[in-house]
Amino acid sequence: MRLTVLGSGSTGNAVLICAGETRVLVDAGMSAKEIARRLALVGEDVARLDAVLLTHEHGDHAGGLRVLLRSLSCPVYLSGETLEAYIRERRNLSSDEPRKRAEALRNRVVEISSSHDFRIGEIDFHPFTVPHDAADNFGFTATHDGVRIATVLDFGHLTTLINEQLRGCAAIVIESNHNRDMLKACAVYPWELKQRILSRTGHISNEDVAQWLRDDFDGMAAHIVLAHLSQQANNPYVALITAQEALRSRGTLFQPTTEITLSHPKEPTPWIEF
Repeated sequence: MRLTVLGSGSTGNAVLICAGETRVLVDAGMSAKEIARRLALVGEDVARLDAVLLTHEHGDHAGGLRVLLRSLSCPVYLSGETLEAYIRERRNLSSDEPRKRAEALRNRVVEISSSHDFRIGEIDFHPFTVPHDAADNFGFTATHDGVRIATVLDFGHLTTLINEQLRGCAAIVIESNHNRDMLKACAVYPWELKQRILSRTGHISNEDVAQWLRDDFDGMAAHIVLAHLSQQANNPYVALITAQEALRSRGTLFQPTTEITLSHPKEPTPWIEF
């Protein structure tokens, strides 16, 4: 099993998970051309994808899907609520976009539930609901041959359910969206947007991730990838140092050997392999 974050941030998010002969693209928030280019950079061909898994309808996770489907023959896995929200999305889009989206997805959808397990090829997925202002956003764990990884992006606070699901994972891709002080001081964000990001259905901060690493992380994951970093209200090295310091502050008996890495908005991460 292996994974790479093809790109992550407010400009677009996509993760590739591979196991055996199965290749699943999680979200398609970048342009179709950019997704294909980044797949090529990590040695993969867009035409070889077995599925696209859509976690929610927001543009930075689904904006490239319609055009990408022209290059694919594989199905799209998403919940019924997300499907409806994706088709009806109109913010900053042409009036004809809902029709085009519905047409692109005709006979291509495998409807899933955000509370029931499903399987794609050789990978078993266990989705779980996360608090975010989308129709039906979910994180998930993915398992193959006894190896379990997790991806959880776009959520406003760490729930008991999220904490439970992140236990026992070999790798975790987790949001570390903003530094609270940088967000509050950000001149280009209106107050309403700041309030949304800071809300319990918004986005999680560096400080929230640090608290989880200190108090609730079980230390099992060999790799943690910090993702969805704000390009306006965060600094990659601030996020990284905050997380590393949190690990170091754990008690002597609970020091994990976890490697923390950063995802990037404009390039893929190196492969993480198991």
